[in-house]
Amino acid sequence: MAADEKSRAKTEQAKGKMKEVAGRTVGNERLTAEGRAEQTKGDARQAKEKIKDTLTD
Repeated sequence: MAADEKSRAKTEQAKGKMKEVAGRTVGNERLTAEGRAEQTKGDARQAKEKIKDTLTD
């Protein structure tokens, strides 16, 4: 399960980065903001998993 959550976090981060870059490229501020938000969500998920790993070791 932890590996699934970690891969989900990486996927969210990558999708967010792509949205952010696409938004900047076409000048769409909403898409850029969505991308940043998705990256932040992925970062939070990754941090949560790192904490869980630390506590279970």
